[in-house]
Amino acid sequence: MIHVKTTVDRPSADAVSRLAKFSSATIHEAQGRKGALSSRIKPIDRSMSFCGPATTVRCAPRDNLMLQVAIHYAEPGDVILAAAGEYEEAGTFGDVLGNAMKAKGLAGLVTDSGVRDTQDLIELGLPVFSGSVSIKGTVKETIGPINHPVVFGDEIIYPGDVLRGDADGVVVVRKDEIEEVIRLSQERDDAERELISLYKAGGTTIDLCNLTDVLKAKGLLVEQA
Repeated sequence: MIHVKTTVDRPSADAVSRLAKFSSATIHEAQGRKGALSSRIKPIDRSMSFCGPATTVRCAPRDNLMLQVAIHYAEPGDVILAAAGEYEEAGTFGDVLGNAMKAKGLAGLVTDSGVRDTQDLIELGLPVFSGSVSIKGTVKETIGPINHPVVFGDEIIYPGDVLRGDADGVVVVRKDEIEEVIRLSQERDDAERELISLYKAGGTTIDLCNLTDVLKAKGLLVEQA
């Protein structure tokens, strides 16, 4: 097996930029409530946000050898997605590797393992999303695949798929579906803005969400004043 694949089909930078306008939740809902990674995966700082094609890597638990190799082969704008068996008790990534990523122009890191040096990473301004924060050290022993499909947070991620992360979590969009998802996300965004304006104008949840018949069918009883 070839461990490192260097040919990755990425969507255009323009498409990635247009997708980045939408939140992770909007994208998840717009594409049929799919693509959300595990809710354990959160940014180390709520202001962090990214959108970019995935460079995928599978690491052994408590081992960041292949993560370092992935940083070497990733291209500017990529998001490193490091699957490490959801092993929380390891600081597999810190400020040194963060600076390596920042210098290469990488868009961010997502890992189901732990990270450390979080204050330095926040000051660096590199978006880092992880399953935990841990100061425990790692080894560099085990070879694994880069830019092969990986299972991460109950989703299969293919290299070049687009990852969008923000304060609420991370969602994946298939690279061949990005234009359709952008269209659907814009439609959902427009509809929600209209709904908010109607609420501000005095509309009610029961009326605007068409709940009258639903609640009647379910037998909701309301005390009469």
